[in-house]
Amino acid sequence: FPYTTLFRSRRRNLETVLCHETAICQRNLPKKTKTIVEPMDYLQSHASPPSPSRSLDAWISRLSGCKPLSEGDVKLLCAKVKEVLTDEPNLVQVSSPVNICGDIHGQFPDLLKLLRTGGSVAGTNYLFMGDYVDRGRHSLETIQLLLCLKLKHRERVTLLRGNHESRNVTMVFGFYDECLQKYGNTLVWKELTDLFDYLPVSGLVDGRILCMHGGLSPLVRHLDQINALDRVQEVGRVDAINDMLWSDPSEEHEGWKPSSRGTGHTFGPDVTTTFNYLNNVQLVARAHQVVMEGFDWTHHQGLVTVFSAPNYMYRVGNLAAILQVQQTSSSMLQFKEEEREMHGQGEKKPDSWMEYFV
Repeated sequence: FPYTTLFRSRRRNLETVLCHETAICQRNLPKKTKTIVEPMDYLQSHASPPSPSRSLDAWISRLSGCKPLSEGDVKLLCAKVKEVLTDEPNLVQVSSPVNICGDIHGQFPDLLKLLRTGGSVAGTNYLFMGDYVDRGRHSLETIQLLLCLKLKHRERVTLLRGNHESRNVTMVFGFYDECLQKYGNTLVWKELTDLFDYLPVSGLVDGRILCMHGGLSPLVRHLDQINALDRVQEVGRVDAINDMLWSDPSEEHEGWKPSSRGTGHTFGPDVTTTFNYLNNVQLVARAHQVVMEGFDWTHHQGLVTVFSAPNYMYRVGNLAAILQVQQTSSSMLQFKEEEREMHGQGEKKPDSWMEYFV
């Protein structure tokens, strides 16, 4: 399914949306389209602004109840997180012990279960490999909570970029529509997708486990090349970052082949073996593909896929997994979907099975 065809219908609308943001800000919205997200209670009850730490704790408390932040709070949150991300390189150095997590896709109750399963963020390192939004009903609450946790525990939480953290993809697979539905305009969508440009694209755990969302790139043979890339841009160009967010491993061939996704590549076991040897890396950990057990070892145990959205899109029936890495060992934690009342209401169903693999 060609990448260019997939996004053509809504990509035409993107320039119009961005060009008219100023007009949207200045225009009074009709009563029926006003934002349905109430401002934080403290903004109404305190004459002076609360301290940053108090604001952050209030945001986390609100989001934990599956209530998105107000537009003003989202704008402030994005500005603060952007300052943190600007100081991070493309390849973030992470120390074990750490929990490595795959796709979340807006399944907010399952994100809360993941955090309970893996342990409190206050005492546990987490590395998320992208795809926080789209598909699920609660993409806004999911990404906002993760950004708050990043801001509160910046040394413990690492957020990498996935292929769904982009303007083009979110306009097709749900996040854009969710922002419009819950806020009545596209301002929050613009704030968050602008922030996505600053997310790092890879992490290196203890110098031995390379983490990214998609996979390897024929344009990157050595780790030091990653930090030389310009990541602050929209995903979709034919370049190394696009490969790292879109590519997939294959057991069907050696070397490189164009991906059937319409962008990125597929790469064989020989590519992974050579890359790991040249860079003294033991393992490539990636997400990007649903796997029924929540994880899948391949390429002679030199690569593992981790998927952390159980019962993906509320119908696939897969388990989710967390890769727990210690200094001398690693293990997989599997978990099922969280059964909560908010989970199964009004979920958008896919038009075809093909959509599961985008």
